[in-house]
Amino acid sequence: MLNTIIFDLGGVLIDWNPEYVFREVIPDGARRHYFFENICTHDWNVEQDAGRPLALATEMLVSEHPDWEPEIRAYYGRWEEMLGGPIHETVDLLSELRARQQHRLLALTNWSGETFPVALSKYDFLHWFEGIVVSGDEKTRKPFADIYEILLRRYEVNPSQAVFIDDSLKNVEGAEAVGIRGIHFQGASHLRNTLKSLGALA
Repeated sequence: MLNTIIFDLGGVLIDWNPEYVFREVIPDGARRHYFFENICTHDWNVEQDAGRPLALATEMLVSEHPDWEPEIRAYYGRWEEMLGGPIHETVDLLSELRARQQHRLLALTNWSGETFPVALSKYDFLHWFEGIVVSGDEKTRKPFADIYEILLRRYEVNPSQAVFIDDSLKNVEGAEAVGIRGIHFQGASHLRNTLKSLGALA
């Protein structure tokens, strides 16, 4: 019996993309690609999601790549501009689930604890959740088992009665490894059909 639905946030409910800033900061596409592949990389960013202070992460890169200092400082200096807004179709699904009052609604996000308060202040729908586990506050991140287990313990969730939605397949697989049914988010229409098949939506 499904009684708990757990949402990822970025890429599922909130549009976030560094390109929104760096198309302006680095107009040349090839140079911008190099920057994301070699300077402010995905692997660098997820360490902030796991709790590394933003200032420390920034100064580390500036010392390693002084020629890129303005661009590096723009990453967190203009971070809020990377938020593209709600993904409205998925927020509508969340609203329907909330109105039905048949499932607990929780969120589990890889997000810096320093920047997450910005999202909380911008998006009212984040306050619809019974609780949100933020990786930066927990000093770990998806897809490592401990962050899923933190959520399960904190909110007394039976994993066999829960489903987890994430746009990252690795994160879905991480949830499945601790016994939570996973849904790989591939758009609101696909998610709606999957939730209908599980009896969560009419």
